[in-house]
Amino acid sequence: MTIQRYNPEERANHWIVALAFILAALSGLALFHPSFFFFSNLFGGGAWTRILHPFIGLIMFFFFMFTVAWYWRDNIVNDNDRRWMKKLRDVIANRDHGLPEVGKYNAGQKYLFWTLVTCMALLILSGIVMWRPYFAELFPILLTRIAVVVHALAAFVLIMGIIVHIYAAIWVKGSIRAMTRGTVSEAWARHHHPGWYRKVTGK
Repeated sequence: MTIQRYNPEERANHWIVALAFILAALSGLALFHPSFFFFSNLFGGGAWTRILHPFIGLIMFFFFMFTVAWYWRDNIVNDNDRRWMKKLRDVIANRDHGLPEVGKYNAGQKYLFWTLVTCMALLILSGIVMWRPYFAELFPILLTRIAVVVHALAAFVLIMGIIVHIYAAIWVKGSIRAMTRGTVSEAWARHHHPGWYRKVTGK
């Protein structure tokens, strides 16, 4: 038996954000350091990379806002999550006995969610301050320089967060299916997210 975890609209939005993230990361790295400049060939050269990068970022941010609107309530951190984090070694070792009950998302997923939200907000704000020729001239040069540093740091944390997200999806067998087919097995839901399983099935 399977349980629906994500509907078609949620899955489509997820993959749009994922594709935009990959393009934004590659174009951003091309602009960040000469060692990565070869990525600019994917976008038609340096000039086109510089033009396209902020627009790709806007697309990523726009569709990510749907993610925030749909899931922020399920990602509110509670006492169970804090107790779950204290038992993280047991989670990693797959020792489930005595763990606090997990809802739709566990504490790790929730903290990652809010990390991504913070990074996205910093990226869009700093990106606007840096964006030539549209907005950069409106801000003091010191603020623009600060924005460059903030943008780079937020991008680094975002990339690391996405790597963790991908690794966790592969590590927890059956998770990728949730975003490809939209469903998970009943056993997967009962084992990894018992609180959510009980809520959606009434069992």
